[in-house]
Amino acid sequence: MTAPGELAGTIDKALELLFHLHERGGAARGVTELGRALELPKSTAHRLLASLARRGLVEQDARGIALLALGLGVLEREPLVAAARALVERAAEELGETIFLSSARAGRLYVLDKQEGTGFLRAAPRIGAEIPAHATAIGKLYLAYAPESLRPLESPLPRYTPSTICDETALARDVERVRARGWAAMRDEWIPDLAGVAVPIRMNGRLFGALAAAGPSSRFHGDHEDVFRAALIDAARSIEARLGGASGGAP
Repeated sequence: MTAPGELAGTIDKALELLFHLHERGGAARGVTELGRALELPKSTAHRLLASLARRGLVEQDARGIALLALGLGVLEREPLVAAARALVERAAEELGETIFLSSARAGRLYVLDKQEGTGFLRAAPRIGAEIPAHATAIGKLYLAYAPESLRPLESPLPRYTPSTICDETALARDVERVRARGWAAMRDEWIPDLAGVAVPIRMNGRLFGALAAAGPSSRFHGDHEDVFRAALIDAARSIEARLGGASGGAP
């Protein structure tokens, strides 16, 4: 029987392959090229691709491996999304803010699921969208706890708003604060008048995903932010229990 840690690692690698193909427009790629790009042994890449092909997600022809589909249907089948869906919806209803579920895939951060609250953010990042690591609360969690799962940050760091942290030393200090306290926050750093708080989702002692609440900056301060954070932590622990992971301790 496959151990939970091995299963999670296999799922991650398979999803990284899918997102890698997706980023390149779904065009055909050779097994050797895919393995090299994702630092996987050729045998591992071949085995994962064979499994994905059996499930109708990729196909192989004379040109190589090509992506058939990567959309909401694929994300619906992801274990993290399945474990979190009901809890994401409940948190959005209780807090009245938009809740995001995100994780790293192929070195980048993506929104895997989202539930809108009663506030604004109707045009916020869609499911499947990439989010920047240095300008979001979720990104700072990954920089603090799992930087190896992300590609190196651009230099210089892109500026999205006047509040974006573009100084690498200042960002490192912010990330260290995140690591020390176990959660992350951002205010007006990616989108004007958008603030958020994010907490980690752990599986077998490592960062598996992140849960965030986001809304108008005016609502994310003091006691309000404390309430959002506490609710997210409770939801994250419930997601971990559904995944079969172990919480406790820093990722």
